[in-house]
Amino acid sequence: MRIHRHRRFQREVERERQLFRVNERIRVPEVQVIDEQGENLGALPTAQALATARERGFDLIEVNPKAQPPICKFLDYKQFKYEQEKARRLQKAHAKKVEVKGVRLSLRIGEHDRNLRLEKAKEFFDEGNRVAVEIILRGRERAHGAMARDVIQQFVNDLRADYQISLDQPLSVQGGRFSLVVGGRKQGTEGKKEAEAEEGEEELDSAENRT
Repeated sequence: MRIHRHRRFQREVERERQLFRVNERIRVPEVQVIDEQGENLGALPTAQALATARERGFDLIEVNPKAQPPICKFLDYKQFKYEQEKARRLQKAHAKKVEVKGVRLSLRIGEHDRNLRLEKAKEFFDEGNRVAVEIILRGRERAHGAMARDVIQQFVNDLRADYQISLDQPLSVQGGRFSLVVGGRKQGTEGKKEAEAEEGEEELDSAENRT
């Protein structure tokens, strides 16, 4: 286990070195220098820039190798790596794949089961996912399509009490399956809730009229 961790650490260090050349690894004869205060010191011989950085207690890090001459900064390399890793993790979190999670209702769903599904839908929203709300009618239930629409409508309206709802996929009917897909984002003020609830209801109604 320790061997694997050591190898992984070595790979990460090597990857960092390939991304940003530091100190003696900067082998071009001249660099453009920005000091620790953000002041542009102009073009300097690389050896002089490195010596100045060390005199001030910093590393010389190449941040733009494509510039002519390459741009380097006086930075603390450990702090620089920390900030880079922090930015990478943040970017990875924002790039998380959005999934569609399903919540199934029924025509005569009980209040307890309905509340459980509401809480589950809210959990999905909080995780950044969308929610597919569906009802499947079987046999004689297929005669109650209007009731199925009403159940879905009321479920979405209840979610609007806490979330700004976006209609990602209008209500569709395939055989006995009624479904739509919505996204949800935490609400702000009460006034905003009411306004967005009214707008969302109009959206859903227009979607139903198209089915």
